[in-house]
Amino acid sequence: MVLASGSLDGQSRGGPRRAILAIDYGRRRIGLALSDESGLIARPLGVLPRTNRRRDVVRLRELCRDHAVGSIVVGWPIHLDGTPGTMAAEAARFADRLRKQLGLPVDLLDERLSSWEAEQVISASRPSKRASLRKNKTLDDLAAAVILRDYLSRTARGTRG
Repeated sequence: MVLASGSLDGQSRGGPRRAILAIDYGRRRIGLALSDESGLIARPLGVLPRTNRRRDVVRLRELCRDHAVGSIVVGWPIHLDGTPGTMAAEAARFADRLRKQLGLPVDLLDERLSSWEAEQVISASRPSKRASLRKNKTLDDLAAAVILRDYLSRTARGTRG
């Protein structure tokens, strides 16, 4: 379910199409994924180590400018039973901060099992690739790509109807 207000397609009416940034919010790292301008492809972008709130927002503002981001989706880590926990509240506050300080539409998206699915993607990889992925990366950017893929899929279904 897409939550919070914002442009579902990440585009301004009549304006050029823009990329969508997905964020897998964490206390130590922020996983990042980016869509193409057509909103069809989600790809991992990298992991941003957390420093402090102000510096994190500055780095995200620069990233949004560099990649022509038109909207953001933040993973909302709710429990399997659907109840929000501590991290869900933190992610919602983070999304509000981004909305206010970056001036971009920001949506929250239920991200249940996104990290698990990212782990499954790595596990399904060839053994040599699997070892190098685990050695050189966290799952945070892959989880952000899963969040973005789900978001793009849901918004595409919403615009067809």
